[in-house]
Amino acid sequence: MARPLPRCQEIERSIVKKFRKTVWHPFIEAVKRYSLVSEGDRIAVCISGGKDSMLLAKLMELLQRYGEKPFELVYLAMDPGYNEANKQRILENAETLRLPLTMFSSDIFAAADSVQNSPCYLCARMRRGHLYAKAKELGCNKIALGHHLNDVIETTLIGMFYGAQLQGMMPKIRSKNFEGMELIRPLYCVKEDDIVAWAKYNGLEFIRCACRFTERTALEEGCSKRQEMKELVNALKAKDPSIEDNLFTALHAVCLDTFPGLKADGKKYSFNELYERKANKKTDE
Repeated sequence: MARPLPRCQEIERSIVKKFRKTVWHPFIEAVKRYSLVSEGDRIAVCISGGKDSMLLAKLMELLQRYGEKPFELVYLAMDPGYNEANKQRILENAETLRLPLTMFSSDIFAAADSVQNSPCYLCARMRRGHLYAKAKELGCNKIALGHHLNDVIETTLIGMFYGAQLQGMMPKIRSKNFEGMELIRPLYCVKEDDIVAWAKYNGLEFIRCACRFTERTALEEGCSKRQEMKELVNALKAKDPSIEDNLFTALHAVCLDTFPGLKADGKKYSFNELYERKANKKTDE
């Protein structure tokens, strides 16, 4: 009778076996399609403690172990003001997954909670800045975040419905404030439902958003705009299972020639400008 595998090895095996098509392959697709990892990279995998970032960390470790390109990893966790229970859950899950965390502290939750306007925006900006700074201090040239395919779709829909603009979430971004640093999103092609399925299959429990402000406003307002978009997509998916794939594919097939206006490289172009440009282009040809 075969001896049972250690807990961490069971979890790793589930990724490359049971969830090979739904998690491992989409992860590899994103890494290759968007050229997210290069030889010699030193990447800080940013771990918030949720299911997405924890799975990302394990996937990156497996890629480092079995991939063709040699690169280095740092598992970076920031404590922005977690309560003790959430902090312990992060440390325990990291131990279960055998991830050597580098954890540092900040007072971001307190700072964001003290402002009236756009605390979530401020929190996100501050967290990103702290992560970039710490990663650069540790000699990294990239930070990896756990945004998945549904985050990409929901961000686009939020921009359309509440920001009056078509704006997506890029799989890779060069930092404007930290020279030589890039942000990558290796879970870009992985669906949230498949991440949830992986966590449940392995009996793993991760922290949700631990922000005091989010918890308070969720009780007051019922749900966030992102949750609204999640429910909308799920309702459409119940009628047509291909909705997620269609929305995601559409982001890679934007027909600029059919839009009455656009913004590129920080400059806005009106319909008339674009219309005349097409006419002049035909004349030149």
